[in-house]
Amino acid sequence: MNDLSIELINIQKITAGKISQIDDRVVVEEPMEIQLEYSSATGRIKKNIAVTMRTPGNDEELAIGFLFTEGIINNASAIEEAKQSSLDSNRLLVILKENSVPALTNISRNFYSTSSCGICGKASIEAIQTVTQFSQATEGLYIKASVFYPLLQKLKKEQVNFKNTGGIHASALFDLDGNFIMLREDVGRHNALDKIIGAALMKNELPLNNCILLLSGRASFELIQKATMAGILIIASIGAPSSLAVELAKESGITLIGFLKDDQFNIYAGKERITLI
Repeated sequence: MNDLSIELINIQKITAGKISQIDDRVVVEEPMEIQLEYSSATGRIKKNIAVTMRTPGNDEELAIGFLFTEGIINNASAIEEAKQSSLDSNRLLVILKENSVPALTNISRNFYSTSSCGICGKASIEAIQTVTQFSQATEGLYIKASVFYPLLQKLKKEQVNFKNTGGIHASALFDLDGNFIMLREDVGRHNALDKIIGAALMKNELPLNNCILLLSGRASFELIQKATMAGILIIASIGAPSSLAVELAKESGITLIGFLKDDQFNIYAGKERITLI
């Protein structure tokens, strides 16, 4: 991420009854408006799709990842161009190719996503249950439990902005041997994952069925839903999963791990993929 993701502010710090003035680094949180331009029977249309509270950086990945994980576009080939406004860096336009029609039938109003909720703008509960285009059945996919133990330390090593601020989420990809592939950070956990998936989509690397997704916090329903859209089969989180996240993981054939530590973890779904030797 770039320097726009962190702001230096002056604060008062109290230590052992004494007060001092110091500079402190905080994560930047700003709104980003995602716009979509596409063809219709009456000509080209430009529509405001969503406003999400995010940390600036990798905005193109975020917008494209969001459109994909929400089922609005199906692939990168539909995209002609994604560009940030020259007048407002908090506005990004995704232009679809001629005759590429977005799936907007489940959206009765614009999305609005806070940094803590990625699905607050859904028109209905039914619209949450987007369907992945990738098969979740992968025969012969097994992974040793020992592969997961070093991931936490590898994540900490890569989380530059967390080291500087202590206030940012991360999503990271590793291969099935535990080798680091990619990390994205954002004040919103769903944004960090959309950035990861957007980056993979732009490189034509989906489905991510040969990767481990590591979440820096809890595993919520919206994160499992987004991972499902990208064909991810193995998810590990440092925190706890929600009941709905566990249910969706089981329905989607995903192996879900929670409370990952250096020497232990819990398996909430897909235990058949985890081996001890």
